Amino acid sequence: MLTLLIAVGTFVGYLVAYHTYGRWLSRRIFNLDASTVVPSRALQDDVDFVPTRKEVIFGHHFTSIAGTGPIVGPAIAVFWGWLPALLWVLLGSVFIGAVHDFGALVVSLRNRGQTVGEIAGRLITPRARVLFLLILFFALTVVLAIFGLVIASIFAMYPESVLSVWIALPLAVLIGVRVHRHGAGLLLPSLVALVVMYAAIWVGAYYLPIRIPPSLGDPVIVWTVALLIYCFAASVLPVWILLQPRDYINSHQLVLAMGLLLLGVCVAGFTGQADLAGSAPMLATAVPAGAPPIWPFLFITIACGACSGFHCLVSSGTSSKQLESETDAQYVGYGAMLLEGGLAVLVILACCAGVGMGKFTREGGQYVAALAADGTALTGRAAWELRYNLAGNWGEFGLAAKVGAFVEGGANFLAAIGIPLELGIGIIAVLVASFAATTLDTATRLQRYVIQELADTLRLKPLTNKYAATGLAVVLGGALAMVPGGAAMQPGRGGLILWPLFGATNQLLAGLAFMVLVFYLRRRNKPIWFAVVPMIAMLVMPAWALIWQLFNADSGWFWPGWAMLTGQQAWAWQNSHLLCGIGMIAMVLQAWMVTEAVLLWPRVHGVLEETLPPLEPRKTSGQPVMAGGSGS
Repeated sequence: MLTLLIAVGTFVGYLVAYHTYGRWLSRRIFNLDASTVVPSRALQDDVDFVPTRKEVIFGHHFTSIAGTGPIVGPAIAVFWGWLPALLWVLLGSVFIGAVHDFGALVVSLRNRGQTVGEIAGRLITPRARVLFLLILFFALTVVLAIFGLVIASIFAMYPESVLSVWIALPLAVLIGVRVHRHGAGLLLPSLVALVVMYAAIWVGAYYLPIRIPPSLGDPVIVWTVALLIYCFAASVLPVWILLQPRDYINSHQLVLAMGLLLLGVCVAGFTGQADLAGSAPMLATAVPAGAPPIWPFLFITIACGACSGFHCLVSSGTSSKQLESETDAQYVGYGAMLLEGGLAVLVILACCAGVGMGKFTREGGQYVAALAADGTALTGRAAWELRYNLAGNWGEFGLAAKVGAFVEGGANFLAAIGIPLELGIGIIAVLVASFAATTLDTATRLQRYVIQELADTLRLKPLTNKYAATGLAVVLGGALAMVPGGAAMQPGRGGLILWPLFGATNQLLAGLAFMVLVFYLRRRNKPIWFAVVPMIAMLVMPAWALIWQLFNADSGWFWPGWAMLTGQQAWAWQNSHLLCGIGMIAMVLQAWMVTEAVLLWPRVHGVLEETLPPLEPRKTSGQPVMAGGSGS
């Protein structure tokens, strides 16, 4: 029953938060006005700036921010116990994450759709702009490597998910062209595409699991390369061709999958099949050897789902260029973050109560119950402890294994409502891969913007071209992904080496985005207390975690391996110092930007920043894209 109460209470609480705290921010702090001319109309080019209905942009925004972060983070963090993870997700998403996303979106809307990095140059100092862009560049490079490898790992582990994920691409292009050129509605064809995707899950689960032949090499490497090629195309195409319709289709698929999960949680909790308290510890009394302390690492392990700096890039990089009305910002910016928090809660329940419903293995293409030594089925705490080996070593907490915990636990929830285990595994695996894929191509487009902005500042004219900038983004992300890693130092695991660094730098980015928001409000004599506290938390916690990782002997980043080593030891030495080097750079850039802000702070109260130059008269390309039509 505890499982049921948490699931229902979470979504009711989020509805209350949206209509109270979210409305207060919208009306009293940001004063959203439907008559304001938004960037998608003032700068409409039908490539990046495209006026879009809020339901469509909500789908893009939600699927872009909710990548593997709200899945991997909670799936790892529950080893400290499910209660700390749950509290951080619930409180963080309402008072920190949603404020961060909403604020970044509004500030960008009122600065012609500029990214938070560009805006920092006018709100703080020109140097702050360059520092912010450099931090974004490093963070997005890591995102491209990690998310590409996570999707590739899902494809390799669950081949039944491949067909459905890839079949969405041609469907999206057909729908995008139909809507844009013929003014057709979007909802009906998207629902048809949703049916096709679910049919593809069924075909993949029972008849056509797609596996990479051994002759082509490591499946993870092959899939990573294919995904990066796709990302190049998705980044340079107009948003209406692929990004918008694909994200809209995916939003239906993802919300449906989440709805099935929530229904499964309710049924399993009501019938007693799911026992949260009996499956996993509320507060862990033992942790794996070498694991970092819960404080401050809980706050960087769970980023997406509570608060994530990457979200400010989506808010200010793509979503602000597509909103057709300023009053849609609460629905998109605040609402999408709360829904992502709901996803994170479902992940926590799946990785604890869901895993405790039963452990299974794949034999001969079929999934069967895993048995204990006495021949009984593994359930409850025994099943959970088999997945979360608290007596083991922290280095064994692999990303793929923890994503597998969510897939297993989620499939158990779906089985509670009568969905066969094989099909349930396909649905949850497609959920994970689709979330990650939407984040991956959005991150590529964002990295293209960052590279172009840096190139323009540093006068590197060739990289201001969108094809050259996108090519550099993809090549750097791919090169990082191909760095050998893992216990066997296999090629194609490099992004996973940087996962600990990703959490810290991602949350530092959130702190810096809050800093931009606070300066924006202070210059306008607006209340700032609600943003200052989250800003301090998101600057201090990740900096504390980075310092621990850099200089604590247990972390292995700085102290070991100064002697000359060979073979696997040499690779481990290089990887440790790769982490150390990037971590040092991130710390220096953050400290520099904070120093710039502190020195300027006494002089900005009530002093508006320099206005943007007036726009030159220009023609728009016609009617808003995906702004409605019959059947929409």
